[in-house]
Amino acid sequence: MSQHDRSSMGEKLTVGPSFCGNTALAEKVIHVCRWPDPVAYAKAYDLQKRIWAQHVAGNSPDTLLIFEHTPTFTAGKSGKMENLLIPIESLSKRGISLFFIDRGGDFTYHGPGQLVAYPILDLNSHGKDVQRYIHNLEEVVIRTLADFSIMSYRDEQHVGVWVSNQKIAAIGVSIRRWVTMHGLAINVNNNLEHFSLINPCGIVNRGVTSMARVLSAEIPVNDVCTSLINHFGRVFNMPVKLDSTNSVRWKL
Repeated sequence: MSQHDRSSMGEKLTVGPSFCGNTALAEKVIHVCRWPDPVAYAKAYDLQKRIWAQHVAGNSPDTLLIFEHTPTFTAGKSGKMENLLIPIESLSKRGISLFFIDRGGDFTYHGPGQLVAYPILDLNSHGKDVQRYIHNLEEVVIRTLADFSIMSYRDEQHVGVWVSNQKIAAIGVSIRRWVTMHGLAINVNNNLEHFSLINPCGIVNRGVTSMARVLSAEIPVNDVCTSLINHFGRVFNMPVKLDSTNSVRWKL
């Protein structure tokens, strides 16, 4: 995270005590790290798995990783190949990667201009309720969008957050041994044309939108990130501790 990113977020955030091994674990802060440039999905996925393993072992605090990704399709455990609408061999020509991963859900897209947040939380400290956890992730997104005068809503049939019958944020999680992986993705300024190459989340009769499309203006991703982190801390009732990628223990 650049100095500009740290200062612009720090002005508005409730910052917890310094991260220091088991002390941070006892203080129950959310350890937040944001990468300012798009990161290859494989690197972020590997980092998630490493932090998850440390968290299960009791050697890391609750953690929130925030990325933009290079162009990538991911398919969850219920992913169906018919929801990829182009030949798989043509993806590399378009500069798009493809990963089959262990979250719930079907196909989705990640790319520059989309904000992706991966909470690695011990749900033993957050209610041990999967539906509540997903509801809280949706709540974080709804409150974040409201900061930009975008009114959004949940849909009883489909997980995620919606604006005018179009999905603006996707949610897909994996929970093993009550520790979470994966998370949420908010479309901010990303290229929506890539969604036309898939049936997003396996849904064929509804569209996808972004904050930029709704507001007819480009939205600074850093501003959305600030809002999201603030609301994450409030919804999960925990202070946040920001750390730069240079000092965080987990390297890409």
